Amino acid sequence: MIRLKSAADIGHLRVSGAKLAEVLRQVGEMVSPGVTTLELDRAAELRIRELGAKPAFLHYGGYPATLCVSVNEQVIHGIPGHRVLNSGDVVSLDLGLIYEGYYADSAITVACGPVVSQDEKLIETTRRSLYAGIDAAHVGARLGDIGHAVQQVAESQGMSVVRDYVGHGVGKDLHEDPEVPNYGSAGTGITLKEGLVIAIEPMVNAGSSAVRVLNDDWTVVTVDGHKSSHFEHTIAVTAQGPVILTQL
Repeated sequence: MIRLKSAADIGHLRVSGAKLAEVLRQVGEMVSPGVTTLELDRAAELRIRELGAKPAFLHYGGYPATLCVSVNEQVIHGIPGHRVLNSGDVVSLDLGLIYEGYYADSAITVACGPVVSQDEKLIETTRRSLYAGIDAAHVGARLGDIGHAVQQVAESQGMSVVRDYVGHGVGKDLHEDPEVPNYGSAGTGITLKEGLVIAIEPMVNAGSSAVRVLNDDWTVVTVDGHKSSHFEHTIAVTAQGPVILTQL
């Protein structure tokens, strides 16, 4: 069931989102050669708690950390540990928090030191695909318009969108209806109504869209070993247009 949000709900979600944006920015700035993924995770949890919020991912479905850190061919759900980041790595950071009962969910991908031009293109293409999806999220539009916009940007650059994992509604639960695919046909799917709050999160692969899960039962990687990138914002559909809730 889709739960449309009131103006008051969206106000609360905006507060949660701003806190998350602050933490994610801080963690993103820490990405550099020699830093471990566990250091990023610990910094994220510490700052979330300093802000009076709680980590949304920690123990969610058994996930053992606050932050998802997915490096290079890892798509999503990379578990932080003793891995040391190297110059040239493509690092995706996915983070969620809960503040006063309201969730926020966001992701960015950053370059660790200088990266090759193809990796810069992958990161920028994914970021652009996210904003294309957001721009399509208007009252009266259809859910398929969002996925179509994301897909068009990625595929126009010879890249592919992951189909096994999708965006979702957000509110007083981390994952609510509806699912928000990063692919689709314009003019199809449910009609977007005022008060809908969703996380749009394109996962774009430099190669094939095929993915698999590693033996840790969490980390998703590309089958062909090509790199992947992930961006996400929680947004509200309003009468004035889409509003990004997870930004400062």
